[in-house]
Amino acid sequence: MRLFILGLGYSARHFVRRFGGTFTHIAGTVRDPGTRNDLAGIATHAFSGGGPARETVERIRDADILLVSIPPGGTGDPAIKAFPGVLAAGRHRKIVYLSTIGVYGDHAGGWVDESTPPQASLERARLRLAAEQAWRDAAHGNVAILRLAGIYGPGRNALVTLRAGTARRIIKPGQVFNRIHVDDIASAIMAAIHRPGGGTWNVCDDEPAPPQDVIAYAAELMNVAPPPEEAFETAEMSAMARSFYASSARVCNARLKRELGVTLAYPSYRHALDALWRAGEGR
Repeated sequence: MRLFILGLGYSARHFVRRFGGTFTHIAGTVRDPGTRNDLAGIATHAFSGGGPARETVERIRDADILLVSIPPGGTGDPAIKAFPGVLAAGRHRKIVYLSTIGVYGDHAGGWVDESTPPQASLERARLRLAAEQAWRDAAHGNVAILRLAGIYGPGRNALVTLRAGTARRIIKPGQVFNRIHVDDIASAIMAAIHRPGGGTWNVCDDEPAPPQDVIAYAAELMNVAPPPEEAFETAEMSAMARSFYASSARVCNARLKRELGVTLAYPSYRHALDALWRAGEGR
């Protein structure tokens, strides 16, 4: 199988590290190939939303698997706009699109699943929904939409932010989030590749929890005092950071397990932080 990745970011690179040996050829896009020195074995192509190079178009045309990890912009999905001829060519290929559970919007901590109608209030969530539909149309339905929870893993977790002194305990009563470790994202991507046909699956852990609980648990592992609690209403935060607290929901992953057969390596943040701490994170 030949794999092409649109957007070689954190999750996509981790997928290649785990499952790269499955593919006969791997290529993908980065904004600036000169800034990436951790992509050995991957043929990189520059792409920042403009007109693509001919070689990039050819590699996408030849791909058996297309993994899409580029967020939509204000004018829609940049990849669909840049490669309409290739995507409309009708070649039989599997497309996996990485979306977000943010499309469900605010449910005041209630449970949601894939049958729950999205009610995105934020512009970026509305753009995601539009991008999901655009990829369904481009792939004639043969696209796996993976709605990811808050992503964390090696180098990107509460242990690291605590050690760096940037962790905060923002308290908003009733606020809960789901999370997902990049190992489990990689497993979900591989399962979606092997499953015939398309569909939509939530990729999240078993235990939605308040964000301050994650910080407190990491601090306990490190045997350090957690940062002081800050009330959400009065905490100084950027508009982007504050917007992440606009939605509160508990997201169900039963379909991920039932239909894709994924067994989570890290069903809760505690399992993951325990393993990350043993691996030396935050030290």
